[in-house]
Amino acid sequence: MSYHHILVAVDLTKDSHKILERAVAIAERNDQAKISIMHTLEPLGFAYGGDIPMDLTSIQDQLDEHAKKRLAEISAPHIAEADQHVVVGMPDTEIHRFAEEHDVDLIVVGSHGRHGFALLLGSTSTGVLHGAQCDVLAVRVGKKGESSDE
Repeated sequence: MSYHHILVAVDLTKDSHKILERAVAIAERNDQAKISIMHTLEPLGFAYGGDIPMDLTSIQDQLDEHAKKRLAEISAPHIAEADQHVVVGMPDTEIHRFAEEHDVDLIVVGSHGRHGFALLLGSTSTGVLHGAQCDVLAVRVGKKGESSDE
């Protein structure tokens, strides 16, 4: 089986480069399969439960612009701007939607390998795995005791 369209879902941390590198290697072994990359921003209204009596539009726009710049940095030089996507929504839901709408046959995500209580809280990679209609590769990122944030 060969892959034709690979979706890389990243959280914009330093580990995003590692996840993309794995996808690029797979694409090269699959006749230069197309690669799309995406980051999902949760709406600020979700984070605050709608309890803030103010318009959060300008803040959401700033977060969107920052995410687009960071995604472009991570994507260079492997992925064209047209294949870089920042969307607003719940990560696993948006990843599934994009994969189905764009005929993705492999989703590549990072996995921090959480155990115990952290595992019970769930993770994006687990949500992606359980609802995907295509193959999912979870790339192990971060080492024990090491922060994955920049």
